[in-house]
Amino acid sequence: MSQNIYMVPHDFTPVGDAALKYAISLTSKVRVDIVVVHIVPDKSKSKPALQKMEKIVNECNAPSYVKVEGKIVVGNFLEDLGKVAKKQNAQLIVMGTHGLTTSQKLFGSNVIKVVTSSEVPFLIVQKNTPINEIKRIVVPIDMTKESLQITNLAGDIANIFKAEIHVIAEDERDEILSRKLSNRISLVRDQFEERGLNAEFNMVKKRGSFQTKVLEYVKKNNGDFIAFAYHSESLFAVFDTFASKLIVNDMNVPCLVINSKSASKLYF
Repeated sequence: MSQNIYMVPHDFTPVGDAALKYAISLTSKVRVDIVVVHIVPDKSKSKPALQKMEKIVNECNAPSYVKVEGKIVVGNFLEDLGKVAKKQNAQLIVMGTHGLTTSQKLFGSNVIKVVTSSEVPFLIVQKNTPINEIKRIVVPIDMTKESLQITNLAGDIANIFKAEIHVIAEDERDEILSRKLSNRISLVRDQFEERGLNAEFNMVKKRGSFQTKVLEYVKKNNGDFIAFAYHSESLFAVFDTFASKLIVNDMNVPCLVINSKSASKLYF
């Protein structure tokens, strides 16, 4: 295997196929190998799972320069996925919007449990997520320093795929908060300019649901990638709901999600 690894959890459903297909599509721009993982609750289920895994790996149509390896792991999906990714030295987990069984839906608190249990970023796709060229990355932020942890990783992706970055934030009427937000945005702007990245910064009215505004922006501007940091101290109202709504968006746009507490260790 190469030093760059993407891990794909697979539940033997079309959603797992979609995640693997998307991971393979990324290899046209960045050289990585792929580890496909299925987690079983006990060892007795390993043999039939291995047979299914071998079929998936053999039929995935990966380019010849990409090594795809299948692994069966005994454990608990919600608790152990992050540990498996760390053991595999994965840089990215490309995952469908439900867990390793159709009964383990990755919505609401479950997706947060998985994200916060891992030091590795998640790229979450849906069954019908199209394989589009990444041209516009939408990055919602707030005034907290934790929300800015996504900007380095979003910048890496923009650099690899020669994409635009669209940073979006809610405006602040309070003078002190407005100044603080302006300072945060200036830091990000300077960082992007120093890296030679093509970036836009957009303010939206602080009225109504922010996730709705983000998704409206994605739709209006043909965004094809959303990137944000999860952090419990976020100023976003009901952040778990915010994250879930973005992840399962009706446009099937993929979402890159990181746990801000471990973001300083990440690289794409």
